[in-house]
Amino acid sequence: MQRTDMYTHREKRLTIVGGGLLGAAIGYGAAKAGAEVTILDQGDNALRASRGNFGLVWVHGKGTTMPPYVDWTLQGLRLWPEFQEELLNRTGVDSGLENPGGFWLGFSEAEVEKRATALEGINKNGTKVPFEILDRSDLRNYLPGIGDAVVGGSFCPLDGHANPLMLLRALHMGLNQLGARVVNGVTVTDIQHDAPDGRFVAVADDGTRWSGDRIVLAAGLGNASLASHLDIHAPVLPTRGQVLITERLQPFLHYPTNKCRQTKEGSVQLGSTAEDTGVDDGTTSDKIEWLVRRGVETFPALADAKLVRAWGALRPLTPDGYPIYQESERFPGGYVVSSHSGVTLAASHAELLGPWVSGLTQTPPEFTSFRGERFLDTDSSFSNGY
Repeated sequence: MQRTDMYTHREKRLTIVGGGLLGAAIGYGAAKAGAEVTILDQGDNALRASRGNFGLVWVHGKGTTMPPYVDWTLQGLRLWPEFQEELLNRTGVDSGLENPGGFWLGFSEAEVEKRATALEGINKNGTKVPFEILDRSDLRNYLPGIGDAVVGGSFCPLDGHANPLMLLRALHMGLNQLGARVVNGVTVTDIQHDAPDGRFVAVADDGTRWSGDRIVLAAGLGNASLASHLDIHAPVLPTRGQVLITERLQPFLHYPTNKCRQTKEGSVQLGSTAEDTGVDDGTTSDKIEWLVRRGVETFPALADAKLVRAWGALRPLTPDGYPIYQESERFPGGYVVSSHSGVTLAASHAELLGPWVSGLTQTPPEFTSFRGERFLDTDSSFSNGY
């Protein structure tokens, strides 16, 4: 429920730590709602997940153990087209959204059967994600160049893809046009709360201080250390993903898949790996070779394509892979937000989280499931799906 009468002038000052897809989307939504937004961003030296995001706008297969996350993702997909249009009209930057549907591809009958069971289980929990299980001959009606190694897969008509880098550019341009302040080259190491004044202070490693009435920690891997300053538990760990991209090719892949996708410009993106390497976001020859081999097995025509780039990036993942969206009970007005689905959920982060962290809307009821304290349950075990 909207509470636009809550704001006084002083309550509008919002500081966001982190200027990647998550922080920029929240800041954009907050600025559009009337908040005075300052974003503190590490800049190009950050271990930015936005650089390595595969670009899928995806729901089918997500939320196997958490129905509220499925509903949250479905809501995000519904908001995306209008959000894309708004950003395009405001900034002239095309975020590249296309929603033709998306394919998950499997290399064994057992793998496809497991996939079908998982998708059926999601809908048995009360959500309704449309999907279809297809064999290889069915897949070839949509993906005529598919290789013999692919035995089957699943299709969801809601899925699609976008361009993460252009989305990030559009958000930053939108922030600028809305009067938000983005400060680059800032590494925040401490969060302080001035109890008498009710303000939050972000302290950088060089001693510079930024004061605001509300604060959002959207610092990716940095949340693991910063969240405790707001008395919130946020165990965020890095998982490295390596990604490859080819030269521009004639269009042949008209649907995104979980193995590769063809961009609007014609290049094909291959990804991705899931590696426990600490904070090493480099590339390795063995993983590049594995991605190439898998890509060619999926679409044999790629055997003749030239690779033009390979890179690695770190996903900020919680133990179960689901987000943390939480306001501090001890320090109201202080928020921790962590999510590795910065593209899929970009519209939700802007349109719903932006007003929420600005104090304009109530906490969405599904956020009860997204509190960090769930990881303190010693009787629970977690797997993030990567």
